[in-house]
Amino acid sequence: MNQIATPAAVSPVPPKKKHRNLAQGVVEGFTNSIQAGTLKPGEKLPTESVIMEMHGVSRTVVREAISHLQAAGLVQTRHGIGTFVLEPQPSNIFSSDTIRTIGDVLAILELRISLETEAAWLAATRRTDEQVELMDAALKRIVASQNRPGAVESDKAFHLLIAQATGNRYFVDILSDLGNTIIPRARLDSAQLAHDDPIAYQERVNREHDDIYNAILRKDAEAARAAMRTHLSNSRERLRRAQQEVGAPQ
Repeated sequence: MNQIATPAAVSPVPPKKKHRNLAQGVVEGFTNSIQAGTLKPGEKLPTESVIMEMHGVSRTVVREAISHLQAAGLVQTRHGIGTFVLEPQPSNIFSSDTIRTIGDVLAILELRISLETEAAWLAATRRTDEQVELMDAALKRIVASQNRPGAVESDKAFHLLIAQATGNRYFVDILSDLGNTIIPRARLDSAQLAHDDPIAYQERVNREHDDIYNAILRKDAEAARAAMRTHLSNSRERLRRAQQEVGAPQ
């Protein structure tokens, strides 16, 4: 049975503390209670009226605060029932806070070489015609975008489509967690750092993508694996050259 949090279980906003944003004050009170374990997973938050009285705020402020808590993954509202504390989610080890240097991006590439070469092999044996069409469309968007921001999103989409074509959701989960870190140029301009011509750089990347795509299109699993390894290994070597050029930490 779900328990209902009592007003005493929630840390109120200290009366002497002034908040520029009243909603943020309510968010901080609930966040502190959840992180301290005073409010436990599965517990139901007090009603809007009770929260209004506890914090001395309007209903609009309370609803805004609940929206922030929902966005943070701390609570879930069930319409007609109430708002409940969620189980804590594991932190994403691939966040921008943990990936700061060229060395960090190189380490991610080593992981991807192990992961995505096998994903390409599986994709070539399991892909559907529709998935191949989506890969082709992603590659065309990369070429059309050139070096503009849209190219990064299309590049990421291409790699995620290959993961989806494996039929194994865990490939998709891991690459999704990696986010934009799977595209090195989303973190840094390795071509510029290595004094490489950006147009020639993009043309090489496009050729590498085409080799992967064509192998998957042919259902040639070994060629797909080799093309993906070549692509990611070349990315690693470009970054290593950039690292040497700038004398960046390992």
